[in-house]
Amino acid sequence: MKNSMRSSTGRRRVPAAVALGAVLALTATACGDDGSGSGGSGGAEGSGKGKITFWDNNGGVRTDIWKEIIADFEKANPDIDVEYVGIASTEYQSKVDTAIQGGGLPDVGGVGAAMLAGFAAQDALEPLDDRLAGSPLDGRLNEDMVESLKAAGGGDGTLYSVPTSANNGVLYYRTDLFEKAGLKEPSTWDAFYEAAEKLTDAGANKFGYTIRGGAGSIAQALDAMYGQSGITSFWNADGKQTTVNDPKNVEALEKYAALYKKVTPAADLNNDFTKMVAQWDSGTIGMLNHNLGSFQDHVKAFGEDKFRGIPQPAGPGGKRVQVSNPVDGLGVFKNSKNKEAAWKFIEFALSHEENSKFNRSAGQVPANLEAAEDAWISESEPTKLAAQALTDGSTTIVQLPYYLPDWNTISKADNEPNFQKVLLGKMSAKEFLDTVAEQLNEAQAEWDEQKG
Repeated sequence: MKNSMRSSTGRRRVPAAVALGAVLALTATACGDDGSGSGGSGGAEGSGKGKITFWDNNGGVRTDIWKEIIADFEKANPDIDVEYVGIASTEYQSKVDTAIQGGGLPDVGGVGAAMLAGFAAQDALEPLDDRLAGSPLDGRLNEDMVESLKAAGGGDGTLYSVPTSANNGVLYYRTDLFEKAGLKEPSTWDAFYEAAEKLTDAGANKFGYTIRGGAGSIAQALDAMYGQSGITSFWNADGKQTTVNDPKNVEALEKYAALYKKVTPAADLNNDFTKMVAQWDSGTIGMLNHNLGSFQDHVKAFGEDKFRGIPQPAGPGGKRVQVSNPVDGLGVFKNSKNKEAAWKFIEFALSHEENSKFNRSAGQVPANLEAAEDAWISESEPTKLAAQALTDGSTTIVQLPYYLPDWNTISKADNEPNFQKVLLGKMSAKEFLDTVAEQLNEAQAEWDEQKG
């Protein structure tokens, strides 16, 4: 592993030259590790047969569909056995980081844009450009998704993860509750706040909105901030100072955080996306911000006639601003002793039928171009509307800096506890955002220095 150092803010950094680029809006035995504890040592092509281990980066949520794909793969490749390990999305990065340090990496696993730079900086991933160039997948994957993963992971634009899907933020709302209350669709921020208040009757356990206060809360807060402020770039013109703590964003976060316990359940403070989604699906809450991935959960809970999923609210003048959502993908870990079999699994999972099957279950946009043309895409209203919003000129995407090795840590573990303090009124929105900005500016300066 490359030498690490600590910044003045106390976070571990792994210096590495990684590419700056736009990221799309709209993510031979059981172990392939040689026991050395080094991300880049060991590994072999292997025989292309035998056993490989696959780590799912959204275990529990995507377990059933991955097991179905694995069964299909093993039927088509009877000489390869895939061991499935499902890891919750909130724990995945730390599990991989621990395995890089101490051994036990899998052969193949989920590697989305948000965590790609950190893994690549530790030399834990196998370059995949040559494999893709010699594969039937070459030319059959969404090029924007491929390029976004290249931009997120390596100083020379190396491909370390092959895209499986793209996601997008969605505002889900209960059409039956809105109709009963005489409310219009929450397609603007003004309509959103009006509905959140009008649909709340805390004494009857009815709330207008559910806010994400647990794991993953920062990304949702950023989306609400930039959506209301209308700021369209994550960095100022000089590219060195973030706009996160711009006064307009501070004001937007103050208004958004003030929703907690006023029009939301108190339990929201600790809710990650699975608890938040389950709470919305089982209660009488008017609105939920999540992404395309939970659409099928809502269909199971309500049917398709009691809710809708629409793009994020628009600001004044009808302009919509939202932050980018990371592309997800699959990568081969460098220590794998059977890289040939691991790559065969990725090729199979990204084939037309399997990639379509996966994304239909997940409710996301397929990376396989043929899969993206399948009929179910137009049948899923949130997916169709999300695609339209990103192509009809109504939406500006604020590109998040997935290329920074520290991005995932800054936007999650480092600051989620502080965001909870904001919700509780124990920290001001300005103090919170100034802290985040200081860390981001330092990370960008270090990245610029390493880039040369």
